[in-house]
Amino acid sequence: MFAPFKEYLEEELFKHFDLSSRSIPAGLEANVSARGKNPATIQSWCYQAEQLRKIRYSYIDAGETAQVFNSVIYPAYHYDIPLLGVDFLSFGKKKILVVMDFQPLFRDRAYIDRYIEPMREIRDKYNELAQNLEMKFYDANQYFSKYLLFAKLDSETVVNKLFPAFQAYLALYWKMVAEATPLTNPEDIQRIVAAQKEYDQYSADRDPAHGLFSSYFGSEWSEKFLYEFLFEDASPLAVSTARK
Repeated sequence: MFAPFKEYLEEELFKHFDLSSRSIPAGLEANVSARGKNPATIQSWCYQAEQLRKIRYSYIDAGETAQVFNSVIYPAYHYDIPLLGVDFLSFGKKKILVVMDFQPLFRDRAYIDRYIEPMREIRDKYNELAQNLEMKFYDANQYFSKYLLFAKLDSETVVNKLFPAFQAYLALYWKMVAEATPLTNPEDIQRIVAAQKEYDQYSADRDPAHGLFSSYFGSEWSEKFLYEFLFEDASPLAVSTARK
């Protein structure tokens, strides 16, 4: 279902950036499970570039039962631009959920005008991909923009609407990265470090895919995948709760 999206993202990354591989903890780069109705495989990739400190994406293939493409791109700490988040899930041809956004680190007016408002034109063009669905696990006002794509679709709409929207959002993000001014003030850079770590903690604490990973690959592997790869700057929930 989403293989063309993964392949397009890879092509674009290698075209726009001088990538080098970023290590994935041993045993987390891939897994195979015979649990559930269909055998499932998961494979992950991770890169870095001068402008982007972590580029990760994963693909779950469980045949018609489930197809999942997930990616987060973290800018280098000397840029204050949003993270790029992609989460496309298919559970059969009629049950498809898609989320894509420039995920803001801050909410002040100047930040929103600089990094979020440029998304408006694309979002308006693909307005049927922004269905104002209820967020069950997240606060829509935290780490999400008002121009995110968030919709339940069928397979035809994925091909005809989602793919060109995906291409347009990526093109805008690459432009944003290319035009970003590097931060030089150590306090400003440290603010970005803290904001990205807070994003990891927030996301790990609420990640709804953890249950899906566990159903296929077991809770122990899924816990390591969540905290050692997906959101490596987060502490396990029990630890982070104890620290508060």
